[in-house]
Amino acid sequence: MNDHLLNHLAEGPDSAPALLLGPSLGTSYALWDAVAPELSIGHRVVRWDLPGHGGSAADLIGPGATVGDLAGLVLRLADSLGVDRFAYAGVSLGGAVGLHLAVHHPDRVSSLAVICSSAHFNGARPWQERAALVRAEGLAELAGSADARWFTPGFTVDRLVRDHRVADPGAYAACCDALAAFDLRAELARISAPTLLIAGREDLATPPAHLREIADAVPGAALVEIPGASHLAPAQCPQAVLTALRAHFDGGAALGMGVRREVLGDAHVDRAQARQTPFTARFQDFISRYAWGEIWTDPTLSRRERSMITLTALVAHGHYDELAMHVRAARRNGLTPEEIGAVLLQTAVYCGVPAANSAFATAQRVLAEDDRG
Repeated sequence: MNDHLLNHLAEGPDSAPALLLGPSLGTSYALWDAVAPELSIGHRVVRWDLPGHGGSAADLIGPGATVGDLAGLVLRLADSLGVDRFAYAGVSLGGAVGLHLAVHHPDRVSSLAVICSSAHFNGARPWQERAALVRAEGLAELAGSADARWFTPGFTVDRLVRDHRVADPGAYAACCDALAAFDLRAELARISAPTLLIAGREDLATPPAHLREIADAVPGAALVEIPGASHLAPAQCPQAVLTALRAHFDGGAALGMGVRREVLGDAHVDRAQARQTPFTARFQDFISRYAWGEIWTDPTLSRRERSMITLTALVAHGHYDELAMHVRAARRNGLTPEEIGAVLLQTAVYCGVPAANSAFATAQRVLAEDDRG
């Protein structure tokens, strides 16, 4: 544990886009256990603990703390990891931190998801009273009622209730101070990051109306309500939350998948997706996000030109199975059989006659199959 930084867990490739995940009051980063590993397939996921929660030092904040103070700790963590710009998702207090970052540090937040949270938390008095109770009596009583506040009847997550019970009372009370002082309603229209709101339909702590209020105020925001979910939706309904977050954060992968289908055809992409396993999932995401979502969408070269370059590279390295696929792609991108032949003839000069001989055989087979089909 680094006493000067929020405790955190980083997952996923360092080269992937960063995604920070913020927790709810009383929980640890275990709140994201059922969601973060899947998100880390395509992101560098960093989930963090509030001060005095999980592995974070209690003295990172004190009495009178604000959500801005917590946001500052998150930025300090991001800086320590070399993360300049990041997507962000947070639950409850963690969601409030995300809203503050999007309003006051728009250059750092590329995309935002706010889950079971609010732009205000029903005024200062309830939180002031809770802070006073915790400072006087500790967390035992509140931990005993955690299930009722967090989940629908009959559901629990033992790890999260245990984390609530062992959190530091002083740091917990300081987080209550931050919630008491938080009201960002007048500034929501300043948020420019693409924003998703996720509400638990059974959430009594921050009912869907609170998320609707944010969605109505943030330009272009979208709202998803999850039936059967209460306040800690990522723990209670992880698949629904995961589906919503993927759709929101994986825009590059979604764009790339569309281009991939246009160039290679639905049948090929469907076969590749059907063969995907947990072992190959990151590679498939990389291909969709980077090769197809960034390189093939760059308007500097046309798709015709990219096909000609790709055919040449595949001949040079002897990748004839891939060549067959890209001969078909070249036809979709507008190259005639004569133009494909001219490209392959060019490779005879610069890649060698044996390579070009094999390439012509592959291309002739593919073009004949397509003529028959």
